[in-house]
Amino acid sequence: MTINPPDTLNDRNAMGRRRCLQWMAAAGAGGIGWLGWPAKVSAAVDPAAVPEPKRTKAGRYLQASEVPAFIEARGGADKVLFLDIRTRAEAMYVGMPSGADALVPYVEHQDLMTGWDAQRNTYRLEPMQDFVPEVLRRLQQKGLDKADVLVLICRSGDRSARATNRLADDGFSEVWSVIDGFEGDMSQDGRRSVNGWKNAGLPWSYKLDRQKMYFPR
Repeated sequence: MTINPPDTLNDRNAMGRRRCLQWMAAAGAGGIGWLGWPAKVSAAVDPAAVPEPKRTKAGRYLQASEVPAFIEARGGADKVLFLDIRTRAEAMYVGMPSGADALVPYVEHQDLMTGWDAQRNTYRLEPMQDFVPEVLRRLQQKGLDKADVLVLICRSGDRSARATNRLADDGFSEVWSVIDGFEGDMSQDGRRSVNGWKNAGLPWSYKLDRQKMYFPR
């Protein structure tokens, strides 16, 4: 299911590619973080247009193309925790957003991957019991707390919605869900080519930083 009409999506993807070039130019000139992005931005997602599996209790939504400018407008990378909540395998084989602070999986595959989810046609995913403690640890690393801004990104917006609600139940007051995620929604031909971080032309890499990776504690 798509979030926007094709013409609007194309406009957003083109904007994302232009912003990516701005970010790269700033980095090449010695910039740090998300320099080069507009100083002001407002989230443009209509909550009523968000599919039910991606809706959250708080109703705070971003599209992937909005994330860098949103972070800059909220005080920059030092004031926002941007988490990739996909599995370790996804980060390793699909890549990660270059601006993410850390990988904190919301669910993970079983160690031996023997269980099967017939509804989703994939290996079963299990909830991570230390998800909230790990989010708190990453917040504390940046000198932030539960009242500060968190942005969560998964593959296409379903898991980030559930994770947002989980954090809200635990007292986190401003958590935003990226509704199209890192790879985006599925197209009619079965490819994730509709929207999302990668399709918006935003910076990402297969090269992982060990300091950002999740390790059970």
